[in-house]
Amino acid sequence: MKIIGIDLSGPSNRKDTVLAVFEKQAGALKFIKQLSNIGDLEILNEVMHQSQNDEVVIGIDAPLSYQDGGGDRPGDKELRQYIVSLGMKSGSIMPPTFNRMVYLTLRGIKLSREIGNLKTENPISMVEVHPGAVIGSRISQSNLEYVLSYKQDLTARTFIRKWFKEQKLTDLPVCIEEESHSIDACAAALGAWHWRDKQFRPKWILPANLPLHPYDYCC
Repeated sequence: MKIIGIDLSGPSNRKDTVLAVFEKQAGALKFIKQLSNIGDLEILNEVMHQSQNDEVVIGIDAPLSYQDGGGDRPGDKELRQYIVSLGMKSGSIMPPTFNRMVYLTLRGIKLSREIGNLKTENPISMVEVHPGAVIGSRISQSNLEYVLSYKQDLTARTFIRKWFKEQKLTDLPVCIEEESHSIDACAAALGAWHWRDKQFRPKWILPANLPLHPYDYCC
């Protein structure tokens, strides 16, 4: 099984898009590669490449649907309440149609449908994930400060990279500490793994609700 975590950015901001590829081996996720500053076609080509020999599971950090009429989806409200209960800040979850989010939502919806239309040798499954919540729901309360500061603080990213090893993400290069988007891509992969692998369960999940919300949403 190949697990891909994608920290997506808006379509005009490719430099902040990071894709991390892992392979499930002996009950762990082995880091294979990272791609940065990539567009949709490069993402689709990588998904196609990884699906040639194995099942692919993709966790995407971007809204994959929006609420008809605007505002929060039911999952946005529920997840916001959940992360606040953990001690995290509510502002990291914004409505998909909010001004700062709308282009990311557009790209997430477009890309997920393009991936869904790929003709591949092996199955592909996708889930919407919130990387910060993936980390915050698994890290000890005493270390929650690192979750609150890793976007700005290198020391926090160093701690989280080492913490990933405790979560059985192996062979992670030191370079993922350089920017938070790499940390988020790895966390997206961790969330997708726990969503797909029957040995685990997501810490929080809202199942897909067709036709308007076609993908599970989890952390």
